Amino acid sequence: MIRHLTDADFRTMPWANGKGVTIELARADGPKGMLWRLSRASVVENGPFSIFPEIERNLTVLTGPGFDLTGDGIALHARAFAPVAFPGDVPVIATRVTAPSDDFNVMTARHLPRPQVQVIATAQTLTPPANTLLAVYAAKANTLTLTDQPLVVTPQEPLLAVLLRLSPAG
Repeated sequence: MIRHLTDADFRTMPWANGKGVTIELARADGPKGMLWRLSRASVVENGPFSIFPEIERNLTVLTGPGFDLTGDGIALHARAFAPVAFPGDVPVIATRVTAPSDDFNVMTARHLPRPQVQVIATAQTLTPPANTLLAVYAAKANTLTLTDQPLVVTPQEPLLAVLLRLSPAG
């Protein structure tokens, strides 16, 4: 299976905290709610992130100077093309926002293995393991490819590659 998604496939929705909007790129739900979601958003001011119980988050700044994420036991520097991970159900605040930053977000249900997020800057073949979905996002082109098969990439820009395990580890 290979799916190529573009702007026409994405949907815009308000943030759970009402402070902005998210562009949802792709999502999978199970009987008990969200399994995983890939999205893009802009952080334009200091403020709280939405709370997502039982969800793990991974954020990668795509453009802009970045910002800091702080919360109970959390002190992260979100900078361009440096993925950071944090729990979705711990209150986190974006601080040191000096200018807008666009970011790519991966959310996964806590019962699933954590996603692997990496920046790809060189031509290569990406091969997802069995029972794993590979998602490759090109920010400037604003395209997302989802596949469970090997994918040859020849980046014209840094790409974000995400491996999503589709069942609990065990």
